[in-house]
Amino acid sequence: MPLDSLSKSLRGVLQKIAKGSQVDEALIAEVVRDIQRALLQADVNVQLALDLTQRVKRRAKEEKPPAGAGVRDFLVRIIYEEIRRILGKDRPFEVRPRRILLAGLFGQGKTTTAAKLARYFQKKGVRVGLVAADVHRPAAIDQLEQLAARVGCEFYAHRGEARAEVIVAEALAKFPSHFAVIVDTAGRAGIDPDLIAELTRIRTTLQPDETILVLDAAMGQAAGRSAKAFHEAVGLTGVILTKIDGSAKGGGALSAVSVSGAPILFLGTGEHLDELERFDPTRFVSRLLGMGDIQTLLERFEELADKEEAQKAAENLMAGRFTLRDLRAQLDSLGQMGPFSKLMSMLPSFGGAKLDDSQIEGTQVRLRRFRAILDSVNSTELDDPHSIKGERIHRIARGSGQRTVEVRALLKYCDSTRKAAHGIATNRRLRRQLERQFGGGAPPG
Repeated sequence: MPLDSLSKSLRGVLQKIAKGSQVDEALIAEVVRDIQRALLQADVNVQLALDLTQRVKRRAKEEKPPAGAGVRDFLVRIIYEEIRRILGKDRPFEVRPRRILLAGLFGQGKTTTAAKLARYFQKKGVRVGLVAADVHRPAAIDQLEQLAARVGCEFYAHRGEARAEVIVAEALAKFPSHFAVIVDTAGRAGIDPDLIAELTRIRTTLQPDETILVLDAAMGQAAGRSAKAFHEAVGLTGVILTKIDGSAKGGGALSAVSVSGAPILFLGTGEHLDELERFDPTRFVSRLLGMGDIQTLLERFEELADKEEAQKAAENLMAGRFTLRDLRAQLDSLGQMGPFSKLMSMLPSFGGAKLDDSQIEGTQVRLRRFRAILDSVNSTELDDPHSIKGERIHRIARGSGQRTVEVRALLKYCDSTRKAAHGIATNRRLRRQLERQFGGGAPPG
C-alpha cells in the first residue's frame, strides 16, 4: 500500500502496545518516540509530528477509557484519532455529469490523471469527454488522445489553436450536457503570472464544478506550499496526489496538503489507469495501521464488469455446486480488482500480519497457472470437473503449457473449495433451524 515504510513502523508501535507487560508512563514514552520517528522518516513536518505526539502523550495520561474498553485498545484508538486528524476532513465528490478543470505544474502527472479520472467516472456509468487544452506542449495532446482511446471516452483537441479558452469553448459545444467534461491544462516549471492568467481565462469559459490541482507526492512538504499558492490564485476545490505508492515523501505531501486549505480528493496509487483511489482519511489510516479496509474492497468488487457471473459463482459456491466455470469467473473478478498485494492490504487479517513478498509472488504465480489451465479446459469440463481424468489431464496440461501435477492441483483446489464452502453454508442453515426451534436462544445441553 502507499507509505509502506510508515505503515510498517506504525504497526510495530501497535504490536509494542499489545506485547507490553503494562501500559505505564515508560511504555507511553517509548510509543510516542516511535511514532515521532516514523512520521519524521515519512517527511511529515517536524512541528506537526511533535504536536501530534504531544497530544497522544497528553491524552494517554489524562483521559480515561470508556466503560468496557481496555487501556491498550484505548491507547490504539488515541493514536488512530490523532493520525486521522492531521489528514484533514473528508470532502464528498459527486460522480455525475460535471465540468472539471485540472491544473498543476509541469511533470506532476496531469495528463495521465485526466485519463484515470475519466476511467473512474465511466466505471460509475457517466460518459466522459476529455479536452486537450495544453497549447504549449504538442506531445501532451497526443498523449491524452492515446489515453482517451484506451479509456474508451470522447476526446477533443484543436491543433494549431493557441488560445486554450477557445479550445474549451469548442469542446463544450461538441459534448452533450450528459457528459462529464475533464479539461487537461498546460503546466509550467513554477507558478508564474502567465500560468495563472491562462487558468483564469479557462475557468471563466468552462465555469467548472471542480478545479482540481494535480501534485506529485514526491514533492513532500513542498506540495503543501504549492497547493496553498494555487488555492489562493484560482480557488481550488480539491487536490489529487499522484505517485503516492512510490514516494518516501508521501507522508509529507499528505499532511502538508491537508493543512493548505485544499482537501485531498484522490490518490494515484500506481501506473495503471484503474489505480486512482478516492481519498478517505478514515479508511486510509485504518489501512496504514493494519486494520484493513473492507469497504474499499467491497467497492472494488462492485466495479467489476461482469457482476452477474461473479454473483452466480458465489451462489453456486455456497450451494455446493462450485465448478471450474465458477472458479474461472472468480479468478477473472480477482484480476480486475488490481494487484494481489493491494487487495491483501485491504483485509484486516493480512493487514495485521503482512504477507512477505515471496508469499505474495508465490500466490500470484499459482493463480496465473490456474488461469492458464482453465483456458485449455473445454465447455463440458468447465461444468463437470469430475470428468477430467487420465488423458484429459494430459491434454489440458499440454494445451496450457503446465505440468499434469498443476492440473491435478487445480482440480483438488476446486473440490476442496466447494466442500469447505458447502460445509459453511450447511452449518449456517443448521444454526438458523436451531435458532428458530429454540426461539433465537442457545439450544439446551
